[in-house]
Amino acid sequence: MSGIRIGIAGFGAIGQSVAKSLDSGVLPGMTLAAVAVRDPSRHAAVSWQGKPPAITTLDGLEPLCDVVVECAPAAVFAQAIGPVLRAGKKAVVLSSGALLSHPELIEAARASGGQILVPSGAILGLDALTAAAEGKIRSVTMITRKPPRGLLGAPYLEANNIDLSNVTQPTLVFRGSPREAAIGFPANLNVAVSVSLAGIGPDKTTLEIWADPSLERNLHRVEVDSDAATFSMEIQNIPSENPKTGRITAQSVLATLRKLTAPLRMGT
Repeated sequence: MSGIRIGIAGFGAIGQSVAKSLDSGVLPGMTLAAVAVRDPSRHAAVSWQGKPPAITTLDGLEPLCDVVVECAPAAVFAQAIGPVLRAGKKAVVLSSGALLSHPELIEAARASGGQILVPSGAILGLDALTAAAEGKIRSVTMITRKPPRGLLGAPYLEANNIDLSNVTQPTLVFRGSPREAAIGFPANLNVAVSVSLAGIGPDKTTLEIWADPSLERNLHRVEVDSDAATFSMEIQNIPSENPKTGRITAQSVLATLRKLTAPLRMGT
């Protein structure tokens, strides 16, 4: 593939970071063709280093690009990538948690020859998990530890009257499956769903969420037992300009896009 037109759905912290990198020309053979936002008039004055992309709405994005990077609110997930997949194109998806409630999009990609690409985002080890899944995986456990402020407002906490304002030591607030967490912790779900989809699925994967007042960064640990290997992986993410978003998330999008044309691809 050459001369690939990249569209970005959503212009928050991740969308802006990816757009800035594409605009600077860090990915040869790719151009930032369009950015989809709720109100294009609000972004008309954005300055660009190269040729300005089209600023459009989600409904106008698909005809302008070959690949769409989805970093929009989960509520508009289907609107952002549905037309792209039905047109047989590729969607790089960050709201992987939304795939659980939109399985029809996977079928749309299958029917049209399109493809959903899920970057590693704020997690690690998806390559090892997908390799292990070619054999038999006995168990996958993901342990997420966050500063209490990173969990505030979660519906599960409010529904169960869990108050984290005076937590003084690591506290387990949830243990279940990523599918069960979809309702209770929507803002903390994407990394867990990515792990589950790479391995044994959202119902068989075990997810623990801890509130840890000793932490300044979000910490994710994945433990896997399979017939090919037993392994564990841990990552601590440095926040971007948006404290809820890890800096490595936008970088993982760029790495995914780079693989589309790279003469050498590392990892499975």
